[in-house]
Amino acid sequence: MKGLERKISIIIPACNEEKRIERCLVSYLNYFTGNCEILVVLNGCHDNTLEIVKTVSARYPSLKYRNIAESIGKGGALIVGFRLVKGDIIAYVDADGATSPEELARLIDNVGEYDGILGSRWLRDSVIPKKQSLSRKVASRGFNILVRGLFLFPYKDTQCGAKVFKKGVIKSVVNELGITNFAFDIDLLYQIHKKGYKIKEFPTIWADQDTSTLDLKRVAPIMLASVVRLRLKHSLFKNLIG
Repeated sequence: MKGLERKISIIIPACNEEKRIERCLVSYLNYFTGNCEILVVLNGCHDNTLEIVKTVSARYPSLKYRNIAESIGKGGALIVGFRLVKGDIIAYVDADGATSPEELARLIDNVGEYDGILGSRWLRDSVIPKKQSLSRKVASRGFNILVRGLFLFPYKDTQCGAKVFKKGVIKSVVNELGITNFAFDIDLLYQIHKKGYKIKEFPTIWADQDTSTLDLKRVAPIMLASVVRLRLKHSLFKNLIG
């Protein structure tokens, strides 16, 4: 693939992913070879995820991992990963395998002159092979409308797990990131957006996984509160310096 002309770093955050982490890692390790590093950042795992990652790393020396015993959230794991990786291109994907390595490679190949590229499930040419439930679809679209209204983002999908950025972008914002929960992606995009970086949204093939542990009824109010707090935080900061 064209992207391997540059060093690529792929970060995979993982928390209690024993049922699907091996399949995901093996597919990525078999596809991305050569000038590429894959880093798994585990946080707060109390199942067999760490042992599985260790076993896979014994078979694939190019796989690196960092285990954080306490629960620091997906965002916290990604911040740790951002500080550790060395690639010219820094990407991250979820551990559930919803984004195939081929799809991530397609995103990387289309970065071009942009500073980053976001996989999107809600563009005209996006493909979701397995139909989502109506409640999940409504929640996802509603959440995105809220985010676009609060932050004036042009992006149709801030929450898709596949994102790719050039190293300079990540290094310029990593020390400003402080949100580690469901609002992490929004905080990251906000920090990038306000610095004027050019970010492209790109249609992707996204395969929802049967093994998802997301409890929508429990998580939806938490996501809503997280986004509102983030908006208030940035509004307060602007007032203090304005």
